[in-house]
Formats: sequence, C-alpha cells, structure tokens
Amino acid sequence: MSTPQLTRHKQPLSSRLPVISHLKKSVGLQRGMLIVGVVLSGLFLLTSIFAPLLAPYGYSQLSDASGSFPTQEAPGGKHLLGTTVGGYDVLSRVIWGSQTAVTVIIVSVAMSLFLGVILGLLSGYFGGWLDRILVVVADAIYAFPTLLLAIVISIVISRGQSSFWGGIFSCAFSITVVFVPQYFRVIRAETIRLKAEPFVESAKVLGASSVRIIGRHIFKNATRTLPLMFTLNASEAILTLAGLGFLGFGIEPTSAAEWGFDLNKALADTSSGIWWTGVFPGIAIVLTVLGLTLVGESINDLNDPRIRGRKRAGRTTAAVAPAPETPTNPAEAGKS
Repeated sequence: MSTPQLTRHKQPLSSRLPVISHLKKSVGLQRGMLIVGVVLSGLFLLTSIFAPLLAPYGYSQLSDASGSFPTQEAPGGKHLLGTTVGGYDVLSRVIWGSQTAVTVIIVSVAMSLFLGVILGLLSGYFGGWLDRILVVVADAIYAFPTLLLAIVISIVISRGQSSFWGGIFSCAFSITVVFVPQYFRVIRAETIRLKAEPFVESAKVLGASSVRIIGRHIFKNATRTLPLMFTLNASEAILTLAGLGFLGFGIEPTSAAEWGFDLNKALADTSSGIWWTGVFPGIAIVLTVLGLTLVGESINDLNDPRIRGRKRAGRTTAAVAPAPETPTNPAEAGKS
C-alpha cells in the first residue's frame, strides 16, 4: 500500500511581493491610504518611464517650428501649464523632472543598500573590534544634517558647475552617507538575533563556512524590512534633491529638468502674480513624496503584529457577532 505524498501548497510569487501582500492584509482606512500611496507612486514611476512620450517638448526646448516660446505665458493653448521666465514649457519640465528624481532614488538608495547591508552583516556576525568601530562611526554620522552634507559634497564634486551627473551624484552620495547607518543598524540587529537561531548553529556544526552561513541562512531573513526602508528613504531622497535645487545647487535647466531648481527660479515670479511657474513643480514634489510616504507608513503599520492583530480581531468579532434570538415557539411569539 502506497503512502500518500504530502504536497506543499505555496502562495504564488505575486501574492508574496511586498506591496501586494500588504494590500491583502489591509482593511478600512489603512487599505485606502495604501491604495492612494500606490496610485500616486505608480503615476510617478510611469511618468518617468514614458516622459519622452508624455512631454510635448524637451526639457530645455525654447522653440518649435512656429518660433520661439513666449516667456511667462499663462496656462492654455499649446502650453497647457504655461511657460517660465526663461521660456521653458512648464508641463514638459514637470514631466521630465520625474526622470531626474527616479535617477537620484535609484543611485542613492542602491548605494545605501549595498554598503549598509554588507557592513551590517559583517558587524553583526563577527562582532568584536569591527563591530565596536562600525557602531561608533554610524552614531557619529547622525550628527551631520543631510542637506548641509549634500551642499558640501555638491561643491566638492561639481565645483559649482551644476551638471546632470554632478547634481545627481552629489545628492546621491550625501544621501548614501546619511542613510547607510540606518540600513547598518537594522541589518546588524537582525544578524545578531539570527546567528543565535538553531538553524545557524546546526550549519556551524555541519562545518559550513561563514560566507555560506551569511549568504544562505542570514541574508534572506535579515533583509525582510528593506522594502519599508526603501520607500521612506526614496521620499527623503526627492526632498534632498529638491532642497539642493531650491538653494541654487541643483541641476542647470540645459542639463536636465529638476523641480527644486524650477522652484528657485519661480521665486521672483510670485510678486508679479505669476503663480504657475512655481505651483506645478511644487505640486509634483508634494504628490510624489506623499505617495511614497503613504506606502512606507502603511507597510510599517501592517508589519506590526499588534496593529494587524487588533484589526483582524475587530473584523472577526464583527463577522461572528450573534444575531438576536427569534422565538421558535408560536405561543412564545404571541406572548412577546
């Protein structure tokens, strides 16, 4: 007689992805916040990908077949969001600016993840003098403000010339230096906890090398909170880039479109009643940061078992609430 084989039913990969899995766990207002954040972040990402198709003009285009663009033209006509004091189309600058923001996010967060995860794994697993030195350095870095560090690095890298890659890397490097301690602390704490687990001890007994234990057993389990930190740090990266541009350390309009730089040039327009040159880049910054922040905060709340447990308990109680008893005996029904 053959013994029945036990089959393991795993959820599909699409149901285990960070945002999709959190959508299934969310309820009520939390789900609404997460959906709004996903929609805003998705629009931001799609706009950056299809910017060449969506933008009516180039980010530094000043004329077309009909002639030069008028300066400070009100929204309407062929310039739906108006033009700037330099003659640039506001709609095109806003659309192309999303590509610059995505580039900063990818470069800065990728470098932060790479350095923070490696240092956190090494520090937490090996400990000793290496751990003490890295912890002291990480604590010291918190004393440096992000924007001030970005200004200094911008001057060092670009030497006052706000080129595209100069502005990108000056912002990315400053964000990397400030965010590495955050990833380092999270990964270090998880590594210290995981290396005391039985499965790690068993791997050591079987003779597995440290590299194999870190790469195969600890890395996957220690990096589960990184999607949350990525979304929160992505919004911080956009704000840092916008702050650099607003203070005059951003990217020149002939090199790329950048929302903070456009806000800086729109300051002089406000006293003349020209509102469209600053309102639309500002709205782009607010909506993008809002979307990323809503996604990050929603994931953070849903990862907390106490909050998720209270929501599930409330939903279960409402579902199994006893219905009012109805008399089954006709005589009792008549008395009532």
